Amino acid sequence: MRRFPRYGTRFGNPADAAMAALTVFALCSGAWLLRDAAETHAPPQPSAAQARAGQDGQDGRAGERPAVPALPPSPPDRIRIPAIRVNAPLTGLGLTRTGSLDVPPAERKNLAGWYEAGTTPGERGTAIVAGHVDNADGPAVFYGLGALAKGATVEVDRRDGSVAVFTVDAVEAYAAKGFPDEKVYGAARRPELRVITCGGGYSRGSGYQGNVVVFAHLTGSR
Repeated sequence: MRRFPRYGTRFGNPADAAMAALTVFALCSGAWLLRDAAETHAPPQPSAAQARAGQDGQDGRAGERPAVPALPPSPPDRIRIPAIRVNAPLTGLGLTRTGSLDVPPAERKNLAGWYEAGTTPGERGTAIVAGHVDNADGPAVFYGLGALAKGATVEVDRRDGSVAVFTVDAVEAYAAKGFPDEKVYGAARRPELRVITCGGGYSRGSGYQGNVVVFAHLTGSR
């Protein structure tokens, strides 16, 4: 079943991208690792030092203030994360028949996707970008996401010709059980971005155990 891990069974308010939990599916099977029988090739996972400090409350949202003015809505076309050498086109993602978020084609390993019925990157709210960590042939677009550090830059090219520049606030890994949906997908008072892939450890029996999530907010544009 082609569901993106931990994406919601139903989207209530698309602008908020509020989602409930889903089980991990084939995207997180780690087919490449299974084929090569090489767990040493598992993707990097974020360290505790990259987690949110939590000084503003449980999920760090209480003290949020816009760093720069929000941008008008505009679909994104490309995402760049220089620190981990990501430079990838973006495709719009819709919902499956079950109400979960669809995923980019697995064979296009350098393609990421964004939830096109929700917030566009740069406008006020929480924008969602997702991509594969690997496929049967090897590492995919977000293989290195767990190695990203606080303060790193994420750039999104938008169709109106502007570039939304985000700064990473935290990088965290979550197990499939107990995934913090509201923390990851909930409404934001400033322009925020979540970049998500599989992670949270790997088991040859069941594949990846959860997800790696990057939290970032808009700090500039050009």
